[in-house]
Amino acid sequence: MNTPRIRVGIDVGGTFTDAVAVDATTLELLGQVKVPTSHHHEDGVAHGIVEALDRLLEQTGCAPADVAFLAHGTTQATNALLEGDVATVGLIGIGTGPAAVLTRRLAAFGKLELAPGKRLPLAYAHVADPRDTAAVRHAVEQLKGEGAQVLVASEPFSVDRPEGEQAALDTARPYGLPMTAAHEITSLYGLHKRTRTAVVNAAILPRMLATADLVDASITKAGVTAPLMVMRCDGGVMSLGEMRRRPLLTVLSGPAAGVAGALMQERVSEGVFLETGGTSTDISVVRRGKVAVRHATILGKTSYLSALDVRTVGVGGGSMVRIGEGRVTGVGPRSAHIAGLPYACFASPDQLRDASVDTVRPLDGDPDDYAVIDAAGGRFAVTMTCAANALGLVPEGDFARCDPESARASIAPLAAHLGTDVASAATRILDAGIAQVKTVVDAMIRDYRLDKDTAVLVGGGGGAASVTPHLARAGDMEGRIARHNEVISPIGVALALVREQVERIVPGASQEQILAVRAEAERAVVAQGAAAEGVEVEVTVDPQTSTVRAVATGATELRTQDRSHRADDTERLRAAAASLKTDPAAVQVLAGTSAHTVYGTETRRRLRPVRRPIRIVDVDGVVRHHAADAHVETTTVAGAPEVLARLVGESTSYGDGGVRAPALRLLLGSRIADLSGVLDPQPLLALARSELRARAADEPVVAVLEVRS
Repeated sequence: MNTPRIRVGIDVGGTFTDAVAVDATTLELLGQVKVPTSHHHEDGVAHGIVEALDRLLEQTGCAPADVAFLAHGTTQATNALLEGDVATVGLIGIGTGPAAVLTRRLAAFGKLELAPGKRLPLAYAHVADPRDTAAVRHAVEQLKGEGAQVLVASEPFSVDRPEGEQAALDTARPYGLPMTAAHEITSLYGLHKRTRTAVVNAAILPRMLATADLVDASITKAGVTAPLMVMRCDGGVMSLGEMRRRPLLTVLSGPAAGVAGALMQERVSEGVFLETGGTSTDISVVRRGKVAVRHATILGKTSYLSALDVRTVGVGGGSMVRIGEGRVTGVGPRSAHIAGLPYACFASPDQLRDASVDTVRPLDGDPDDYAVIDAAGGRFAVTMTCAANALGLVPEGDFARCDPESARASIAPLAAHLGTDVASAATRILDAGIAQVKTVVDAMIRDYRLDKDTAVLVGGGGGAASVTPHLARAGDMEGRIARHNEVISPIGVALALVREQVERIVPGASQEQILAVRAEAERAVVAQGAAAEGVEVEVTVDPQTSTVRAVATGATELRTQDRSHRADDTERLRAAAASLKTDPAAVQVLAGTSAHTVYGTETRRRLRPVRRPIRIVDVDGVVRHHAADAHVETTTVAGAPEVLARLVGESTSYGDGGVRAPALRLLLGSRIADLSGVLDPQPLLALARSELRARAADEPVVAVLEVRS
């Protein structure tokens, strides 16, 4: 019997470490295990990672050599910052004259509060000339004397002139401390923000280096030859070497793993992902097939760390119900876990006999309005999960499903207390619980301009059924619970792509400069193990901030999925028609490649121009892109430069807001090349030509253009 090659994803949580094995070809889940996170073992969390891997291989019958890809996500960096468990940072400020005034102010980072009563431990030393080796050595010895365990060098304008920071660190290298230069963490201007980001990165560097070395050695000892990857906070993975340089990229990677799972496994192209645990729900957005990211706020300050835009609401599957004056007044933020109580719905009907309702304070200082049931079997918490089960919203086989009789019995005492029936009481509980979640979801839909008619709500996490189905119903949106929702995070880790983002401030960026940033991002993911043939690069040029941003993604192996089912023509047409909200008879096939088909229709309204909405559907029948009004044209690689020049020229607008080229996407082979982030026609066409190079002249190319208003 041949065992499959597998992709392994391991999610290191605060309490448990979850691991999954996914078939590298079909991407189907083959096995899953859960072990306690080994915080207190001499090898730290590395021990739990290896234990989870060993159990997973035993469960699936696979050998270490069968592991094609191995990645882990960890909360270690996040927890270190939240708990104030960080290294003392030695900051070397560089500069003379006005520059010296600016860098000396950086010593104030020692006032950054990590946790209540804990400040960032920082020592500061100043060097006028970084090439003065005696002065640099004196500064390093001063910092070591003050307890520095890691060094950061920072100089104004080091983004353009990094030689000073590099010279200082070259002199400091013999002292044996981990070190980083501020320009290595980000290439964006802003001395204060750039240095703060570098200092926070350095504060967790020694601890993360120790863990990386232990995990790497343990995995190698276990016989795994696949390179170890680490989850980033923007939904991708990076090599262990890159993590050693920028461990800050692992902060907030927990929620990123879940949305990566929704993106890759559930093939969400437009929607909101809700990862619901026992106490809270993390809410994030997928827009046009990509995870929404922004510069993260760390320690109460904005940083240059690009992370998943995740917003957390204190409502989860274990959130307790609050009552007063004969009605449900709220849900959460306290959960049954915090109160030390079991969920009522997981008790047996016999344990729930002779039940009466009481109220408690889960913790000292809390309001005393949290509902509990005192029954024959003891005291139980009434939770969101109880209400969802009572209404039949938890599907068969779900992690949170309970016996229907117990579900109804768990709500019945509260229903009697409220003077209503079980269904009404359960509905009131869920209404109160999702109210906060709905407010955030609606705000994110507005912020990212999602089309509410086509956006889908996808629920993940063990508590998904307690929030997502009722929220979808209340918001009149399509909603579903992700397959294997309880392990969606480690699945996301297993399926994640290698990712790198390069940002540069380039005023009036030329075609050559934009292409250089693109090439740098592409080289970075290939250097981390991505297969060069499959790398995709999205470039955005922001004329207001002069920022050129390139995001490159790629798999460590070229995926040739052998799925057991491909959608046929009828299924793909139905998917497009459903998304377009029209009859399939009104939908036409406009163009296609081997991997994608473009469907379109026309909408006519009195006194308004005709609009031609389109949907791009992949071979699995999933809508990968939609546009409210687009022009579609098919050509070949050889003819594309001339055709694209004509189309872009005809569709570019000129006005007070400047030049605005159309949003352009190219369907090439199995890819959708997204060039919509570039507003200037000439760099746009240059990027298009770069996408076409090295392809056969007769290969078909489909251009999809959306005119910007």
